[in-house]
Order: sequence, then C-alpha cells, then structure tokens
Amino acid sequence: MSAQQARPAPAAAPIAGDPDWYKDAIIYELHVKAFFDSTGDGTGDFAGLMEKLDYIADLGVTAIWLLPFYPSPMRDDGYDIADYLSVHPDYGTLRDFRLFVREAHRRGLRVITELVVNHTSDQHPWFVESRSDPEGPKRDWYVWSETDQRYLDARIIFTDTESSNWAWSNERRLYYWHRFFSHQPDLNWE
Repeated sequence: MSAQQARPAPAAAPIAGDPDWYKDAIIYELHVKAFFDSTGDGTGDFAGLMEKLDYIADLGVTAIWLLPFYPSPMRDDGYDIADYLSVHPDYGTLRDFRLFVREAHRRGLRVITELVVNHTSDQHPWFVESRSDPEGPKRDWYVWSETDQRYLDARIIFTDTESSNWAWSNERRLYYWHRFFSHQPDLNWE
C-alpha cells in the first residue's frame, strides 16, 4: 500500500495549546532510513513512514522523534549536516516531509525533529566559505585558532579516532575546533 493509498486517518484532537504536553507524551524515536522502505531500495523513507502512521498511532504513541534526515555525507549517520533546508535524497523530498508532518498531525501525532546545531559537516557551504575566505562574512562562524592549545580541559569524546579537539586546515592555515569528529567543525556561538 503506498502512502497515497493509505487508509484514511482517524479523527484526532488538534495539536495545539498545552505547553506541558511532553510530560505525559509517549515519544517514539525513529530513524527514517531504518524504519520502513516504500521503494524496495533497502533504505527507509518518508513515504514508507507515512504508510506506517496508523500503526504508530495504534501503539499509543503521541509524538514521533525523528533522528537527523537532512542532506549529509553520512560520516556520522546524519549528524554531520550539510544542508539544514532540505531532506537527504534517500529519504524523499521536502514535499514528502511536509506531507508526512501533515499526515502525522491529522492523527494527533506531534513531530519532533532532531536538529543538530552544535556543528555542521565540513562539507556544509558555511564551513567551506569560512575555511576558504578568512575575510568573508562567514569567517568567524566557526571557532578558528592559531594554536591547538585552547580549551585543553575539554575532554576528547572519541579518543579511538580523534587525538585532539582541534584539526588543522591547510587551506586557512589555522586550527578549527570540533567537539565531536574532525569532519564536524563546531559552530561559533560567541
């Protein structure tokens, strides 16, 4: 059964109002790519997720928490976001996502998206511009330093793959800060 042929959604209470809704919510966290594949290509997608909304609602779930589904080089399972304004093409389109949200809301299901704003992929246009144009408008959107001796008290999270929280950029001739992997430069929030 395709997403367009899915049975009509049951009437649901509108999603609005209660700022404390999460206190009694039953939240189902899922990864679009691993949930349900509508095309048979081996990767879950928004069309497949829409096909299973009635099943999810029948479980008593009141909110769906989606792991990152944005375009990404997928070096950290989508947590290395390369574009905040679109959907990874393996999962569908922005139109598919909007339709999914609408269909979820029709069933009284809230949708939470995991939006990673600590860092981006090193392939994100912001980082590419920051790295390549030290005088440009995005020059300080990331944490750059002439030394790798700043923040020495910060624990290295992935000691099996990273020896420092700083990585050298040959292009900019400076170090950039990454709290996670070196391909995930941290955004500068100062």
